[in-house]
Amino acid sequence: MFAPYACGSGIPEIKTILSGFIIRGYLGKWTVLIKTVTLVLAVSSGLSLGKEGPLVHVACCCGNLFCCLFSKYSKNEGKRREVSYYFPLKTLWRSFFAALVAAFTLRSINPFGNSRLVLFYVEYHTPWYMAELVPFIFLGVFGGLWGTLFIRGNIAWCRKRKNTKLGRYPVLEVIMVTAITAIFSFPNQYTRQSTSELISELFNDCGALESSQLCDYINDPNMTRPVDDIPDRPAGPGVYAAIWQLALALVFKIVITIFTFGMKMPSGLFIPSMAVGAIAGRMVGIGVEQMAYHHHDWFIFRSWCRPGADCVTPGLYAMVGAAACLGGVTRMTVSLVVIMFELTGGLEYIVPLMAAAVTSKWVADAFGKVGIYEAHIHLNGYPFLDSKDEFRHRTLATDVMRPRRTEPPLSVLTQSSMTVEDVETLIKETDYNGFPVVVTKESERLIGFVQRRDLIPAIKNARKVQDGVVSNSIVYFTEDPPPLLGNSPCPLKLRRILNLSPFTVTDHTPMETVVDIFRKLGLRQCLVTRSGRLLGILTKKDVLRHMAQMANQDPESIMFN
Repeated sequence: MFAPYACGSGIPEIKTILSGFIIRGYLGKWTVLIKTVTLVLAVSSGLSLGKEGPLVHVACCCGNLFCCLFSKYSKNEGKRREVSYYFPLKTLWRSFFAALVAAFTLRSINPFGNSRLVLFYVEYHTPWYMAELVPFIFLGVFGGLWGTLFIRGNIAWCRKRKNTKLGRYPVLEVIMVTAITAIFSFPNQYTRQSTSELISELFNDCGALESSQLCDYINDPNMTRPVDDIPDRPAGPGVYAAIWQLALALVFKIVITIFTFGMKMPSGLFIPSMAVGAIAGRMVGIGVEQMAYHHHDWFIFRSWCRPGADCVTPGLYAMVGAAACLGGVTRMTVSLVVIMFELTGGLEYIVPLMAAAVTSKWVADAFGKVGIYEAHIHLNGYPFLDSKDEFRHRTLATDVMRPRRTEPPLSVLTQSSMTVEDVETLIKETDYNGFPVVVTKESERLIGFVQRRDLIPAIKNARKVQDGVVSNSIVYFTEDPPPLLGNSPCPLKLRRILNLSPFTVTDHTPMETVVDIFRKLGLRQCLVTRSGRLLGILTKKDVLRHMAQMANQDPESIMFN
């Protein structure tokens, strides 16, 4: 198996990695290579999945591989995660320059064939009116309900896959879902075409030259208006047939997306969620359009919709519905509006998008506070501290740190009294990611912290390269080791791999402050001291276990295995 991490969306794991946890191999070269190839095949297969989430994973893999070319980033995990919790001005400039180059490259390649930089370019000829905020908010309610239904259904199915024999046959599951998708989607023209083409058709406004079934209106033979200013018209038989097909497509998309997302293949969620919202929005838009045409004397239409005017744009409702459903699933608001603007170029319709996005989030939050990515993080037990969670308990660092009173003492290294054999034995007997370095085990005065991944290769290289380094050689973490006495073996100096300023807190630091530190700095561990004396260590897993315990949850049920 070359790349077991190439499946899935990748966003839950990327969020976990940016918060300070390391999943080895998740950003490797085999992962980016295989996921890039399989993503093309998965999207072109016609399954109800998207490419945006997996492309975020691919981009992070590329960034990680490029970091290996520069020692400034390859040896500094903090530099790699600058964007995760704080955004320095220099990083903002670098991101802007990278986006500029990407936009120029995209414009030069012209992948969409329309000389546009956006995937679903829209250009409506009718402005929106204040009275239309009511159906826009209704679409936001639908998006919140859809998001709740999808998250609960998908998590239940993924949990069943994880805890039953179904998880042992991932290839068979993919084949079955693909076969079901092909059988049920082919008879309907709106599920038979690719999801991107479907969304583009639903977003489009009906012009004089449109041949889509959605534009089968009854035209007035005496109409002499320009092509771009076609008034509202009564729906023809093609529109009513399209509504029935769209209703069936909506039900099919809702059900099949629940079972598709999370399979052992690259699968994103943006495009399927937008498709569900676009279908619902287009049907609502057609309904409002026909109400305005047949009942233009009603109070709600009288002030802004005159007979023979182009009042309602159903494509706009499709765009708002797409934003609402995407917001209900991901719980995004500001970034969602920006994404929709980037996808469509519709700057004039920011307010309807904002109204739908905020409404969908409020409705979805009423049934559960977590989005789909946070739900998968909890399902997989990743050590992730969500910035939305608040910790208001009055416990202290000494209540959570390891070791506890009933546990063996903390494994430490001394600065000048341990041999190479002692250090190697400690590495073999433990699986810790690092070790505190103290003056002596009796004084426990903290000197620094050394990472396991730095210690092991340093000892191996010293045995190969340095003459005289043997098992009973003394390991020194001091700057100037004492002179050799008699036939003493050559010492091993490891001062260069020692972190002299590890992050520390006192034993009386409130856990509320500790949680905030771990969350904002992306720490993996923190040392607990009192007047410079080492007392214990706090890891992110200890913090998560304590938070679960305070919330009356099983501390061991949420941890990554």
